[in-house]
Amino acid sequence: MRRAAVTGILCALVAAWLLLVNVRGAVDDERAFRAAVSCDSGDDCLRTTGARIDRTERVEGKKTASYFLYVTEADGTTSSPRLWGSPSDPPAATKGTRVEVTYWRGEIRYVDFDSTRRYTTADPRGDYRPFASFGLAIGLFGAGILWVWYWWARHSRSSVRADPWQIGVPTTGAVLLTLPGAGAPWVTDSFGSALRLLGLCSLPILAGCSVAALLVRRRQRGDDTIAMAPSVPTEERILTARIVGGVPYATQGFLVAGPTSLWSTPDPTGKAFRRRIPTTLTPIRVRPQYWRDPDQPNYGAKAVVLECEDDGRPVLVVTDRKNMPWLLGTLGSTSTRPEQPLP
Repeated sequence: MRRAAVTGILCALVAAWLLLVNVRGAVDDERAFRAAVSCDSGDDCLRTTGARIDRTERVEGKKTASYFLYVTEADGTTSSPRLWGSPSDPPAATKGTRVEVTYWRGEIRYVDFDSTRRYTTADPRGDYRPFASFGLAIGLFGAGILWVWYWWARHSRSSVRADPWQIGVPTTGAVLLTLPGAGAPWVTDSFGSALRLLGLCSLPILAGCSVAALLVRRRQRGDDTIAMAPSVPTEERILTARIVGGVPYATQGFLVAGPTSLWSTPDPTGKAFRRRIPTTLTPIRVRPQYWRDPDQPNYGAKAVVLECEDDGRPVLVVTDRKNMPWLLGTLGSTSTRPEQPLP
């Protein structure tokens, strides 16, 4: 949980820096650029001057096409603003063409051809989008991680499950919100509009998570025994599993389940170093994983636990849900609580 706390705090700090510093600065620059007026001199106003195209140069190796436009202004000043697209795109940037370049804060922000205005890569409009997209996405993701840390630190004793709904449902909602959080700045024309769109997208996700929480909470009440019918294998099957407990055959490799016997082995082919599991291993019930189970962080996400006894010693056999019927069949088990539906 300490790792979750550190990760969540780092995500929150990065998101705060991006949204409060980078986005704010980019939005202020865009607002100032849109409010700028024409003038003959000065950095905070729009200074326009005539120029002639000398040549163009494509920028290679980029996903988005762009090119440098080399121009000479009326006073002999040369500059090379970078424009998106291709020099052949209309209006074509051909040598000798007369254009007007407009400066703002020392950089050329757009170039006016005869009837078309083309903005350069220094156009400050929309510069906030990459910062806002990444900041909102990582902020929402970090919020989900921080909730995991908070719940485990304060309320983990309220549920013995390793994957309680109090963690799964809010975390899923936070992950789903990262998608509109990352995309909203790109489909809107302002940061405020992006936040409003994100708020609208959060409503159905919040409603869906609320319904899911009610359903999962109801299904996780009471006895958590999983009803699972045994299936006796007609031939040997290799199961990825682990046996946990104070028994000499405890292992974290593989089990070979046959029609009448059960073997443990570290060999994924199930042929070498077999060790027979004694018949004294008696299954009791199948249940979900508990956070207090030994070595719980190493279990798979779809694993279930078979509680057993061996001469009074508790033993846990952990394997994938799809493998459990074969294990039960090999051990000669009957269905555990068949009246209980599969959660």
